[in-house]
Amino acid sequence: MSILGLDIGTSGCKATIVAADGAVLAEASREYALVSPQPGWEELDPDLVWTQVQAVIGQVTAAYRDDKIRTIGVSSFGEAVVAVDRHGRVLCNSMLYIDSRGREEADKLRNDPGDTRVLAIAGTYIQPMFSLCKIMWLKEHRPEIYRQTWKFLLFADFILFRLGARPATDYSLAARTMAFDIRQKDWSDELLDAAGIDREKFAEPVPSGTLLGKIEKALAGELGLPGDVILAAGGHDQACAALGAGVVRPGLAVDGLGSTECITPAFARPLLTPAMASNHFACVPHVLPGLYVTYAFTFTGGSLLKWFRDRLGLPYRLESEKSGINAYTLMIERALASPGPSPILVLPHFAGAATPYMDAGAQGLMAGLTIDTGPEAMIRGILEGITFEIMVNVEKLAGAGVIIESLAAVGGLARSEPFLQLKADMMGIPVTRLRVSEAGTLGVAILAGTACGVFRSHHEAAAGLVRTDRVFAPDACRHAQYQERFATYKKLYPLMQELRQEKQPHGRTP
Repeated sequence: MSILGLDIGTSGCKATIVAADGAVLAEASREYALVSPQPGWEELDPDLVWTQVQAVIGQVTAAYRDDKIRTIGVSSFGEAVVAVDRHGRVLCNSMLYIDSRGREEADKLRNDPGDTRVLAIAGTYIQPMFSLCKIMWLKEHRPEIYRQTWKFLLFADFILFRLGARPATDYSLAARTMAFDIRQKDWSDELLDAAGIDREKFAEPVPSGTLLGKIEKALAGELGLPGDVILAAGGHDQACAALGAGVVRPGLAVDGLGSTECITPAFARPLLTPAMASNHFACVPHVLPGLYVTYAFTFTGGSLLKWFRDRLGLPYRLESEKSGINAYTLMIERALASPGPSPILVLPHFAGAATPYMDAGAQGLMAGLTIDTGPEAMIRGILEGITFEIMVNVEKLAGAGVIIESLAAVGGLARSEPFLQLKADMMGIPVTRLRVSEAGTLGVAILAGTACGVFRSHHEAAAGLVRTDRVFAPDACRHAQYQERFATYKKLYPLMQELRQEKQPHGRTP
């Protein structure tokens, strides 16, 4: 008996078939393009996403002819909602979290009920990226769409609904709307009234793993699935990845090392404090009952290495073509071959700054360049810079009461042993590499499998399925070196703010 896990991202979807013993039996992925009808507008076509999800399911089932698929679980990114009518038809494209619309609506909410009240209910300060602000914009500027809308569904909910589930959303995704009471686990009448949004337009909030029905038989045949596959609520992609990485108690966190980087730690009670909100750490129900998570993230990680490879790394690309060794592997191994911090300090805000600043206009910096600077020093500086930025977040989290004892690393950069050792040394905590290619789809497989009886409990499933590949222990001497360097690094962002302020009055660059 096996489980199909789906993960819906902003640029593509993935499907993984997982056996009851955790073995990955088949995988597939498909991409889709964003739509930008005018500057500042960033949208996703839900019908296109649905088409690609059907394709990826068909692709993964075609490669799989073993045990019967028992259940399907779905995770997705948050904030963006799909407006559907009573017939399930999509009424318009979905505004993504990076879409500029919703700013005026956020300002209205800051006046009433205000940041303090929203924090007490929704676990976050007001930001235009959340669904509530986008829906307010839609009601104001596209009233005909708002009137026709039967339900606003998050993307995981939409895919499950199209597969045959009843309209429902799990708590972790509902929390990304800024309309959800994270303690009462229900839609907030106070916030919806303040926004002027009708409560009945939202789907039923349910715990992750709730059984939501069975797949439509005709559709099952088209997709190569059994006609009695059970559909189960999944959750927000980062929370599901945390479960798939074994984050099942306070003190543990997953570190997603992809194009961007996101740390998701767990804690035992809601933290609705200014110390959390002022650093833009939202408080979100975990997909596991009784726990909460938050997201500390950057806008650059592997993407900054890609920038270097594409713009300055021609020798590495040429050598990679000749040797067959991945260019990133060559770059990282050579940059970290010698001990000691790089002479180059890198502020990695090349695409703006995420938590704790949430400063879209932030700019990057490379400090310490000389005529003798070589590429390895710059690459090491990049690797240290993206880790320093996470260290800033971990320090702020600790100040807010969220202590991280160890990290479980997943994602593309987690394949690099030298980088994981550098991360452990710099942060001063153990970093564990897991034997999992997709923690998100494993997380939804655990949720769905537990819901339909494949696993006896989430904790038992995580204990059996989440396997350690290697633990990287920090070196005390190297950690002390980096602590000194870290103190200097923390001065870079304020310095760049000063430089930006200097050139703003007259619109001139220095």
